[in-house]
Amino acid sequence: MNPPIPVIVCGALGRMGRRVLEAVLSNDRLKLVGAVERPDCPDLDRDLGPLIGRPELGAKLADSLAKAASLANPRARLYIDFTTPEAVMDNLAQAQNDNLAAVIGTTGLDQAQKKTLGQAAEKIPVVWSPNMSLGVNLMFKVAQFMAKALGPDFDIEIVETHHRLKKDAPSGTALKLHEVVAQARSLDPAASMVTGRKGLVGARTDGEIGVLAVRAGDVVGDHTVLFAGAGERLELTHRAHSRDTFAAGAIRAALWLDGQKPGLYSLSDVLGL
Repeated sequence: MNPPIPVIVCGALGRMGRRVLEAVLSNDRLKLVGAVERPDCPDLDRDLGPLIGRPELGAKLADSLAKAASLANPRARLYIDFTTPEAVMDNLAQAQNDNLAAVIGTTGLDQAQKKTLGQAAEKIPVVWSPNMSLGVNLMFKVAQFMAKALGPDFDIEIVETHHRLKKDAPSGTALKLHEVVAQARSLDPAASMVTGRKGLVGARTDGEIGVLAVRAGDVVGDHTVLFAGAGERLELTHRAHSRDTFAAGAIRAALWLDGQKPGLYSLSDVLGL
């Protein structure tokens, strides 16, 4: 059996980072060799184990990917990143220096940041997905198929619901759903998107796709694509019950990515869709 893949987790003490840590530590094909948190974190330089309710792990919490990589023993081969768009950019720059593969689940990247992501992927292998759920990534394919098969006689609306602390809207998953159904209808994604309606807006126009965000409570993530025609409608829905869903997808991506050639991959590639 091959030795486990040495992994660094960025955003280690965040809501998602903690779930990723547990998933890495529970998988005998992976070895946690480092963890990263923001520079103002009060627990920097401490062993990660006691911070997450475990015995000492021999991996200290660092304030940068560069420092975590320098301390890693054995040398890290990839890292998993659920942080912020700004941190993602910093981590990608360092990953190229250290030849680290990257699994990135951060949402809210703007067009310039996505371009930088693509440029980094020319040098290192990267899996980036706005949603690491295996079910959601299958949903992208199904939604695309439905949009094309049903045709323009069916209106499309996308509704996403997340916890009240989520910062970006619409969610990265909703934006990806919009992108795939717009492409299936040969529509310009930017021109077709409607993110809110108020007042006397008039009748719904042809080629319009609503992308609506709800923020409430502690909802992990719900996404629905509504296809409505004359006399009937279909609703394609995914509900995430736990952040462990996303952690499991990240682990599957990490196991697949190790040893891949440089390139920008999605979870669809990981799943062979």
